[in-house]
Amino acid sequence: MPRHLVTSRGPHGRHTRILSSLPYLVPINHNAYNLKPHEVLGIHASSGSSGARFYFSQSRASPRSRATKMVAGVDHNALRAQAVEVGEDRAVTVNKRSLIDKQLSRYSRPWSTLRELIQNAADAAASRVVIKIETNPSTRVPTPQSDDPSARLKHVLHNHTISQWVVENNGNVFGSDDWARLQEISSGNPDEDKIGAFGVGFYSVFSISERPYISSGSEALEFYWKENDLRTKRFRSPQTTETVFQLPARDSGSTVPHGQELSSLCEFLTGSMTFVKLQSIELFIDDWRMLRLTKSIADAVNLSIPADFSKSTSDKLMRVSQVTQEAVQLEAEWIKALESTSSLRSGRDINATLETTTKSVFSFFKRKLDTPSQNTTKREQDDTSGASAVMQDMTGTSRHKAFFHINKASIATNVNRDLGAEFLRLRKKSPPKATTVSFLAQSYDEQAASSLNEPAVAKKLFKSVIPENKGHIYIGFTTSQTTGLAAHLEIPALVPTVEREQLDLNSKHIKEWNVELLRAAGIVSRISWSSATVDLQGRLSKYPGMTERKVLAPKELQDVLPAVKWLYASFDWSSTTPLSDVGSYIQNAFWNCGKDFNLISSRGFVPLDNVRVSSDDLSFIEELPIVPEPLLQFGLIKRLRAGDVLSDVQIEDIVTILEKSKKTRTPQQLLTYLATRARANTINQREIRSVLDATVASDEGVAPTQVIALNGVKEHINPDKIPPDMPVPPSTIPFKYTKSLSKFDTNALGLRELDPLKWLQWLVDANAKGQLTPEQNLETNPTFATNVLKALSKNWPGMSQDSKARMTAILESQRIIPTKQGMKKPSETYFSSVKLFSDLPVILPLSNVKEGFLTTLGVRKTIEIGVVFDRLMSGSSQQWSHVDLIKYLTSVWDDVPTQDRERLKITPVCPAELPDGKPSEHRYRISELHEPNDSLRRLGLPILQWPSGYNVQSKEAKLLGTLGLRDAPPYNEIISIIATAGQSANTSLQEFALKYLVENSQSKGYNNAPIASVKIPFLPLQSAEGKFSIPANCFTNERVTVLGFELLRPDLHKYAVLLGVQADPPIDRCIERLMKKPPRTKRQARDMFGYMTSRIGVITNQHVEVLGGANIVPIITSKDSVGLEGSPVRHISPRLCFLGDGGDLAGMCDFVDFGKEAEMFLLRCGSRHEPSISDLALLFTQQPARMLNKLDIDKYLEVLIKLAHEWNSLKKDRALVEKMQQAPFLLATKMETGHEEEDEKGGSKTWHLAKASNIVIVDEIGNYNLFKTDVLAAPQQDETLEEMYAQLGVPGLSSLVEERQQISGLGPDNRPNQKSMLTMTFAVAALHLQSIIRERARLFLYDYSKETLHPNRDTKWLENNLSVQTVRSIVIKTSMKGTNIKHIQEKTATLRQESNRNWIICITEKYNMAQVSRALARLLLIRPKPRDWMVLTEFLRSELSGLQEAGINVDRILRQKEKEAKVAEERHRHQLEEEQRFRDQRDAHEREMNIHRAPNANKDMDEHTQDSMPGNFPGSSDSKEHEAEEVQEPPSLFGGFKKMFGLDARKPPSTISNGEGFAHDDDAIHQVEREPPYTDSEPNGQPSTTEPPVPTTPQQLHDLTQKALQRTRPHTSSTLQSTPSVHKVEEMHTTCDAKPGMNVTYTGTASSLRVFLDNEVLQSSSTTPTSFMTAHRTGLSHFAHVLQDCASIYNLPPSSFQIFYDTSGGTMAFNQNQSLFFNYRFFAQEHLPMLEAGDKDLA
Repeated sequence: MPRHLVTSRGPHGRHTRILSSLPYLVPINHNAYNLKPHEVLGIHASSGSSGARFYFSQSRASPRSRATKMVAGVDHNALRAQAVEVGEDRAVTVNKRSLIDKQLSRYSRPWSTLRELIQNAADAAASRVVIKIETNPSTRVPTPQSDDPSARLKHVLHNHTISQWVVENNGNVFGSDDWARLQEISSGNPDEDKIGAFGVGFYSVFSISERPYISSGSEALEFYWKENDLRTKRFRSPQTTETVFQLPARDSGSTVPHGQELSSLCEFLTGSMTFVKLQSIELFIDDWRMLRLTKSIADAVNLSIPADFSKSTSDKLMRVSQVTQEAVQLEAEWIKALESTSSLRSGRDINATLETTTKSVFSFFKRKLDTPSQNTTKREQDDTSGASAVMQDMTGTSRHKAFFHINKASIATNVNRDLGAEFLRLRKKSPPKATTVSFLAQSYDEQAASSLNEPAVAKKLFKSVIPENKGHIYIGFTTSQTTGLAAHLEIPALVPTVEREQLDLNSKHIKEWNVELLRAAGIVSRISWSSATVDLQGRLSKYPGMTERKVLAPKELQDVLPAVKWLYASFDWSSTTPLSDVGSYIQNAFWNCGKDFNLISSRGFVPLDNVRVSSDDLSFIEELPIVPEPLLQFGLIKRLRAGDVLSDVQIEDIVTILEKSKKTRTPQQLLTYLATRARANTINQREIRSVLDATVASDEGVAPTQVIALNGVKEHINPDKIPPDMPVPPSTIPFKYTKSLSKFDTNALGLRELDPLKWLQWLVDANAKGQLTPEQNLETNPTFATNVLKALSKNWPGMSQDSKARMTAILESQRIIPTKQGMKKPSETYFSSVKLFSDLPVILPLSNVKEGFLTTLGVRKTIEIGVVFDRLMSGSSQQWSHVDLIKYLTSVWDDVPTQDRERLKITPVCPAELPDGKPSEHRYRISELHEPNDSLRRLGLPILQWPSGYNVQSKEAKLLGTLGLRDAPPYNEIISIIATAGQSANTSLQEFALKYLVENSQSKGYNNAPIASVKIPFLPLQSAEGKFSIPANCFTNERVTVLGFELLRPDLHKYAVLLGVQADPPIDRCIERLMKKPPRTKRQARDMFGYMTSRIGVITNQHVEVLGGANIVPIITSKDSVGLEGSPVRHISPRLCFLGDGGDLAGMCDFVDFGKEAEMFLLRCGSRHEPSISDLALLFTQQPARMLNKLDIDKYLEVLIKLAHEWNSLKKDRALVEKMQQAPFLLATKMETGHEEEDEKGGSKTWHLAKASNIVIVDEIGNYNLFKTDVLAAPQQDETLEEMYAQLGVPGLSSLVEERQQISGLGPDNRPNQKSMLTMTFAVAALHLQSIIRERARLFLYDYSKETLHPNRDTKWLENNLSVQTVRSIVIKTSMKGTNIKHIQEKTATLRQESNRNWIICITEKYNMAQVSRALARLLLIRPKPRDWMVLTEFLRSELSGLQEAGINVDRILRQKEKEAKVAEERHRHQLEEEQRFRDQRDAHEREMNIHRAPNANKDMDEHTQDSMPGNFPGSSDSKEHEAEEVQEPPSLFGGFKKMFGLDARKPPSTISNGEGFAHDDDAIHQVEREPPYTDSEPNGQPSTTEPPVPTTPQQLHDLTQKALQRTRPHTSSTLQSTPSVHKVEEMHTTCDAKPGMNVTYTGTASSLRVFLDNEVLQSSSTTPTSFMTAHRTGLSHFAHVLQDCASIYNLPPSSFQIFYDTSGGTMAFNQNQSLFFNYRFFAQEHLPMLEAGDKDLA
């Protein structure tokens, strides 16, 4: 079904775009009616049609909708009132048997009947209950004739059947109220202190009996069934004090309980004695008493409640007033027949089985730990032997006692009025003002007494009484709810579920009551814990001396530990089942009711806050309470630790105690503990230091005991480095405290090894301060000094060089070396091997002290050189020559200290050789003299005087060489000799020195000397004798002379490398000379450039950059092409010259020819054989006028065109492009008027050179014709040239021209003004042209590339954004920006932009298609050309057949039109079939409705009664199930208007007056609205017309539209629900009226408009109304303002507009009950992003 986008106009001229679907549009021939602009909702124009069709909104109501309203018109309120007055009165009946059976199904546990009867006995204050099972003999197995009672009992148990159950109690007999409640189901016991509440417990007897009988006091009552009705018979009976319940067996074949079932019954009865106020229960089977239970209770003892306890619950409903403790003894006596079974559990007791099999792992392991395996084996053996004994005597009896205690708390309640009223309503009795909570558990002593000689049967019987692992909550009897600890809790005031198996935590008020009772139970449990800890503390206080020492001894702890373990196991909180919240309520109250929670520790029971956990040995700090290690595995302790309530020992705890206590500690245990913690990474250095700083240790090994402050201890002794018996600094801990610690431990404790260097420094400082004893004096006690030296020598090899140097510096100043002359400094002593003089201080023997260590300290192996000088060379001693001295030193050289060696080098001890061979008086340093050698003597150098022959291989010669004696002069001295000799004209010395330098270059290392860097001119040159140069300024290549460089003397060329002479100068110097003095003649240029070609391999790109721009190329300006000296010359750079003769370009560029060799250099520097395109561009930008003078206009233009074709390569050079943009080198034309030679266009063209910014491109010929005399225009000969102009910044003429449109004939809303049908004809022509444009644009754009088109503007864009409108006239005012030049033109077509997206082509009546093409081309093409306009004009003017003949591919368009025609024809045929089928269904439906229509259905209905009855919401009528069968189509904004004003196409002509539609008076309108569209089968008797539908006139439509707009109203309901429906519009076969299905809910307001949200959004996501309104606050506000504007256009109240939001579907808007709903989703998707981006026009 087609969808139409509607553009509507309000009556006041304001326009808006309603984004909606219009599935119903009525066609009206435009020639038949006079239409108004705001009446037109849509126009459809198609090519080739005779006219346009105008579509108007129209609706009709379907027959089903009318039938639905008729059915829904019943007043149900009136009918209900009538039913109350005259309706038949009948009672509601109940199937009592079914009710009781369903109620019994709630009791899942066995023996529920006995539980109820025992509870009733307890409520009646009975002390004894007797249960009897009377049996019937077996009809299959005869009774044994034996007198053995065991055989008879066995026969009864296995073969008899139950006759009846009899339950007796001695409680209060029934009163009248009791008898009355007994006969009423669910009446309950109103006594607030009694447990019964629901009144259904007694009826559990019907699970085992059909005719229960009750006798109490003087009356009796029997129940019996009459079909499904339960009845009673009550009568008088003999007076008795007992109450008896006789329950005949329901099933005659019920077997007598035996085996597992009997055991289960006995176990149940034992458990029944737990809290009920009974003293005994007996069980009989016939005359055998199977079980007797007797309970004895000691006098109650008050328990003290700690003062810090909060006795009230958190909500203050309960308060614990008093707690007493009762010691209970429960004795069981049973017949031995019970011992014949191995288990006391019934096979039918499924819940009990599950409870047993799901015991906690903790209980399992506890039994494993507490019970040795051999005891288990022995017990099994005892059970086996017991079973054998039972088989011999089943009628014998056994008995056992169990002991436990019950702490019973009195609870006062404080219930407010509201809770009390709700409690009374739900429970049928008020909440009690006082109640109790009982806590049942076993102490360790009670458990021990109960377990003493406990048989297996007793253990199983008492299992339900004594809580081993998980206790249960009792409400009289046990429930399935566990308590989370090993204790039972009886809370009789708790409200259970009906079956009394679980607690009721569902009902709000009952839950509040029950939770408070559970909290009270938590307080009682805490009081019980406190009482148990007080008892244990009292036991501890009895130990001797406990009060004074306050520390438990190990034996005392072992004595009390079993009782503590039992207590902790009892309070080992675990999760509760089946309701886990129960345990949470109890535990929270348990922990929060009191502040102090005492735990057993190494110091007895102390508050929890002071107790810590540790598995380490903390005996050194016994003041800290520690949890005994055996208790760490208990769940209570684990939970306290997991909750960070009970913490491990922290360092802060230890530090606090150490700081408070003045007690001294033994450091071994403390250090071991700290090391262990550090090894485990549970303590850091800061914490270790804090402990040590707070510890005062005692050194018990010293008499008297010394106190050691560990706060300053930082080192420990390593015995491998420092002897333990040596004195150490105070910061070092004595070795005996750390000898058991590993290196890792000491490191972890932050104790570093005492460094030997630090120890030595301390010894020296302490010795200087007198802090050591005489025996420990380094400088006076040789023995102590020897021990110290021995320790230091031992550590010496492993010390660093820095430490060695520091230690040496310390010992050098100390008299620490023992010698024959006493204690001396190391530098003053000699080894014993030095015997040159007898009075030297030689060291005494030092065992285990290394010689190297002493040597480093300064102990000498040789005599100091100064002493030798003083003693051996003095006048008093024998005179030694320098030769004797050298020989002595040679013998002891290895032992000569370094300082003596250095002194010897700088001391002048040797004379020089005089010319006569004698020594000189002056003495020289050895390094100042040379070896005795003739060559060196000839050079005039100082020679060592050596009287005898000098052997260079002797030891003396080697020592002299070591001391610096020269074997040759350095290179600089040789060069100095050569230079001096040259300057003084001593040619022989100069040549000898040169020869010496050359010949000894290898042996003396002169070849490695930097001779090339010598700055003394010593090298002879070729140019002139007596002229010298440094190596850097002379060369060996003869061609360097062309640049003015010097040549080395030719005979020395072979030594050039040695002498540091290069063949050529550095290229930089060559370039510098060339640029400084370029060639002036052609010959010079050939020679210089030829030499540079030989150096081309070392010319880098950087050099080329310099040379290419340097003016070094001579241009000879004279006619003499050779060029002589003095000829006029100008120089240009290589880049600007070209090689060769130049040819045609010779006049434009400089060409040179210096030969092939020189050409290579110039090519390297940037010269070319001919100019490139870039060269031409640069040349023209630099000299445009000169180039224009050399060339004419045509050739200049050819060059520009050539540049344009090479623009892609030119634009890569940004610098060149910038020059081209700034240079006035571009040709442009200007039309001059008034010239003598004007052309036919009225002007003369002149050419100009101009910059790009002063030229325009003719991109619009019309504008150019207007301004051609005012602008410089770019040449139009070549498009590529225009493109280059544009790239250089030449603007298009259109960008400089401003156009102002004056269009007449447009209304304020861009629609044609209201004028006769001529205006409509124009509109049709506009739509026809619009259709042609959309069709032909696809053909026109086919051959255009994307680069020439505006982005994103294709045919699809045209369909959505371009429209054609007709106007009366168009005047264009054109002006040039920045000028006062203006032109005015009249046009027939122009382009106008309505918004950022929408464009309009305005045309006049007689429009020019060329102007339309021009406007369209400007919209589609970036730079349209005149030929583009011409081609587009032909496309728009020609028919498709003409275009096809011209070779244009139009087949696809023709095929598309043919396909659309076929689809339309098929749709029309299908529509006719659907309409016929719909009429048939409608007629059948209305005939059916006519049968059921009420007699008064023909009455007229006024305007107000025509609406639905109250309660008939939209979409709730009976016809919806038929409407659901309709095909769903998109919704309509005006889909409900037909229903609002009763218009239908099938009405007879009488409903429309005189062809004018509705009358203008309201009565006529109301009359039409009141008349339903009757059919021929309807009761008014008027036949239905069979004529075709009559079209609606425009006047009718106008009036109806106005009336409908006036009838709009707000939607006041908070919800809207309707199912989708579709009604076909018969006036137009291709459309229909679709009504969407809606299910929305009111969520808030946006700018006073109501907002609705789809319920699927609320149900399928986390979106809430509040979160939706918050997230979309801004968008909803924008949308609301748009809708309010729309409302003002149509004079509608804004409140009639509603906003809704969904997440899927195509519904943009719909109307419901005269209210309009608009979808926010479409606005948010299409328009809101543009609004948020600030583009309001586009939005």
